[in-house]
Amino acid sequence: MTGFPKDKIERIRARYADSIQEVVTERTDDPIFFVHKGKILDFLASIRKEEGLEYNFLADLTAYDDNPPANIPDYGLGVIKNSGGDHRFVVVYQLFSLQHLDRIRVKVRVKENEETPSVTGLWKAANWLEREVFDMYGVRFSGHPELRRIMLDDRWVGHPQRKDYPIKRYQRFEDSATLEHLGLEAK
Repeated sequence: MTGFPKDKIERIRARYADSIQEVVTERTDDPIFFVHKGKILDFLASIRKEEGLEYNFLADLTAYDDNPPANIPDYGLGVIKNSGGDHRFVVVYQLFSLQHLDRIRVKVRVKENEETPSVTGLWKAANWLEREVFDMYGVRFSGHPELRRIMLDDRWVGHPQRKDYPIKRYQRFEDSATLEHLGLEAK
């Protein structure tokens, strides 16, 4: 890791030792802090305002499927690796300090059918980002003001960014436009 002050990493590690599970600095430009799910909201609220840190800009909020089930069809696209552990997803918060012009990445591991706290009370921009994560992965955010699909039709079944979602699956609804209406040919 280049450029990020090592003393700042140690300050965060020491100050929030009870919240942090792991710190990753190898092969990354920005330090990555894995935080316990139960402490994520307090951790983010604190580093947002603490003098000398002030990570007050939520640049992005996303997720990834870290431990998919073993019964995924082989599409010949490569090997799917499990990272280990009992979680299924990792929610990622990309934070930027407008005062210090540096960034960190905060991650929280979430099990299947488990909720993580919404950060919409800290950053209003998290509203749509959390809805997108819910829509694409099925991760639920407790306390979200209106957690519902944002990209897919409400009738859509499943979450297409999960690694176990069928790669060639599509869904049509009775009142959907016909293919011919869209300028396509039906088979």
